[in-house]
Amino acid sequence: MSKLSEGQREQLPDSDFAFPKERKEPIENASHVRDAVARFDQVEGVTNKERDEAWKRIKAAAKKFGVELHEQDWRELFKRNNRPIPKD
Repeated sequence: MSKLSEGQREQLPDSDFAFPKERKEPIENASHVRDAVARFDQVEGVTNKERDEAWKRIKAAAKKFGVELHEQDWRELFKRNNRPIPKD
């Protein structure tokens, strides 16, 4: 996992986060894209609409940085990890 210091994290624009309003899950490089996918089902306090939007950002960042995604939809991450899909 690529670790960002608090200062580095604060320097990132909102667009470099999967969840920009909450500034959760940075996606500014390949390592962070992989981390965002791995932790996607652990993000709390967001709506399913925000998850849909975050997944679009993650997919775009994955393409940009050459990260292969095996899931087509974020709901697959919850199913794979035997977690209930959140209800709004």
